[in-house]
Amino acid sequence: MSEPKSAPPTAAPKSCPVCGKPAQPRFRPFCSARCQTIDLARWIGGNYRVPIAEDEGSSADEEDE
Repeated sequence: MSEPKSAPPTAAPKSCPVCGKPAQPRFRPFCSARCQTIDLARWIGGNYRVPIAEDEGSSADEEDE
Protein backbone atom coordinates (compact mmCIF):
# COMPACT_ATOMS: atom_id res chain seq x y z
CA MET A 1 0.00 0.00 0.00
CA SER A 2 2.50 2.63 1.09
CA GLU A 3 6.23 2.47 0.75
CA PRO A 4 8.28 2.10 3.94
CA LYS A 5 9.73 5.35 5.15
CA SER A 6 13.43 5.65 4.63
CA ALA A 7 15.73 7.15 7.21
CA PRO A 8 16.36 10.86 6.78
CA PRO A 9 19.62 11.65 5.04
CA THR A 10 22.46 12.07 7.45
CA ALA A 11 23.99 15.50 7.66
CA ALA A 12 27.49 15.95 6.41
CA PRO A 13 30.05 16.00 9.22
CA LYS A 14 30.58 19.53 10.39
CA SER A 15 33.99 20.99 10.86
CA CYS A 16 35.43 22.20 14.14
CA PRO A 17 34.74 25.94 14.56
CA VAL A 18 38.22 26.47 16.03
CA CYS A 19 40.58 24.61 13.68
CA GLY A 20 38.39 23.35 10.82
CA LYS A 21 39.11 19.63 11.29
CA PRO A 22 36.17 17.19 11.19
CA ALA A 23 34.19 17.26 14.45
CA GLN A 24 34.32 14.19 16.67
CA PRO A 25 31.10 12.92 18.30
CA ARG A 26 32.73 12.85 21.74
CA PHE A 27 33.66 16.55 21.58
CA ARG A 28 30.89 17.79 19.28
CA PRO A 29 30.93 20.38 17.72
CA PHE A 30 34.69 20.40 18.25
CA CYS A 31 37.35 17.92 17.17
CA SER A 32 39.15 17.62 20.51
CA ALA A 33 39.26 18.68 24.15
CA ARG A 34 41.93 21.19 23.15
CA CYS A 35 39.57 23.04 20.81
CA GLN A 36 36.81 22.92 23.45
CA THR A 37 39.18 24.60 25.91
CA ILE A 38 40.25 27.23 23.38
CA ASP A 39 36.60 28.11 22.70
CA LEU A 40 35.81 28.28 26.42
CA ALA A 41 38.75 30.64 26.95
CA ARG A 42 37.44 32.85 24.16
CA TRP A 43 34.02 33.03 25.84
CA ILE A 44 35.53 33.82 29.23
CA GLY A 45 37.86 36.40 27.72
CA GLY A 46 34.94 38.23 26.12
CA ASN A 47 35.97 37.59 22.52
CA TYR A 48 32.39 36.60 21.64
CA ARG A 49 30.49 39.83 22.21
CA VAL A 50 27.50 41.26 20.46
CA PRO A 51 28.06 44.95 19.74
CA ILE A 52 25.37 47.22 21.12
CA ALA A 53 24.59 50.56 19.53
CA GLU A 54 23.47 52.95 22.25
CA ASP A 55 20.94 55.65 21.43
CA GLU A 56 22.03 59.18 22.27
CA GLY A 57 18.56 59.99 23.62
CA SER A 58 18.46 57.24 26.24
CA SER A 59 21.11 57.33 28.92
CA ALA A 60 21.12 56.40 32.59
CA ASP A 61 21.45 60.07 33.58
CA GLU A 62 18.19 61.04 31.84
CA GLU A 63 16.25 58.22 33.53
CA ASP A 64 16.96 59.68 37.01
CA GLU A 65 15.32 63.02 36.17
